[in-house]
Amino acid sequence: MALEFAQRIRRIPSYPAAGGYAQQEPLVRLASNESPYPPLPAVRDAIDRALGQLNRYPDPHSSLLRRRLSERYGVRESHIAIGNGSCDILLAAGDALLEPGAELVHAWPSFSVYPHLSAASGARAVTVALDSDGRHDLDAMLAEITVATRLVLVCNPNNPTSTAVPTADIARFVAEVPPHVCVILDEAYCEFNLLDDPDVSIDLLDSHPNLALLRTFSKVHGLCGLRVGYALCGSEELPRALDQVRQPFFCNALAQAAAVEALAHTDAVLDRVTRTVAERISVDERLRALGLTPAESQANFCWFELGDDRDEQEVMRGLEERGVLVRGGSALGSEVPALRVTYGLPEENARFLDALGEVLQATPAR
Repeated sequence: MALEFAQRIRRIPSYPAAGGYAQQEPLVRLASNESPYPPLPAVRDAIDRALGQLNRYPDPHSSLLRRRLSERYGVRESHIAIGNGSCDILLAAGDALLEPGAELVHAWPSFSVYPHLSAASGARAVTVALDSDGRHDLDAMLAEITVATRLVLVCNPNNPTSTAVPTADIARFVAEVPPHVCVILDEAYCEFNLLDDPDVSIDLLDSHPNLALLRTFSKVHGLCGLRVGYALCGSEELPRALDQVRQPFFCNALAQAAAVEALAHTDAVLDRVTRTVAERISVDERLRALGLTPAESQANFCWFELGDDRDEQEVMRGLEERGVLVRGGSALGSEVPALRVTYGLPEENARFLDALGEVLQATPAR
């Protein structure tokens, strides 16, 4: 007799993780929005120092990390949640806020984890199409909020389309959201966003206790492999609820040590952002030279449609044959053939663009 699983297992989609992890040969990995830069030497030293204490459990409250984040952002420690990556906080928010009869509102296409929240909880997902420029249509999202809405997710900059809306528009949006609705502003890529200073949105927390800003050390700090994220919240209610629904010790000791040290090197991080933005400009120009039109990226990746008459999978196979891994738009919610490509090192970007030119020439539009 086969095992019987809960009904929600049949509802929860599989996360569309990028491939290529098992391959040993050198590849240009531009599929997962990772930083091409390894952790800073001082961060690696902090990890080395923590290795000797791995026989002990990590601090279950991430006390030092929350203190450093509080000092950095001026947000009270009790208003800060730590997670095993920002996904951990998102999924915990779904557990804490959603249930059958409740509603979740988010744009689509957007971050692939969002559908998991409604599927796991039994809540109703209300998805709102992006506008013609691939940005969040905040007015349309407001129109979908009802008395049943418990949670609204806004990904800014948006993954996978790389676009962003100004913080002033976010502020007007949050001001219109009823106070019983939790708004999570997912800012995983905010350091790359040149529309506003990344710290501008923090001012919104003082007047909106229902708001949380979700951020991560995975991207700009290059700590994907350790999984550590955080939320800056308008009240202490959400962090307390998140801790109630999660397992203890959710943030490991090495992740905590690395994140604490990473916060001490803002100048080095800004230098990496500058280099990424320079590559963003260069890659986008060469994509246009190939006859493609990338979205206006405010992230560390680009998004561009291939055209209805091109085979997305065929283009991806051609790139993989040339040692370049990217993400296809169909796996990320796109209804038209598209690619999402992380900006890598200059030599990686050059290899991708050369390979893409060859593939497009070999697979012309029908």
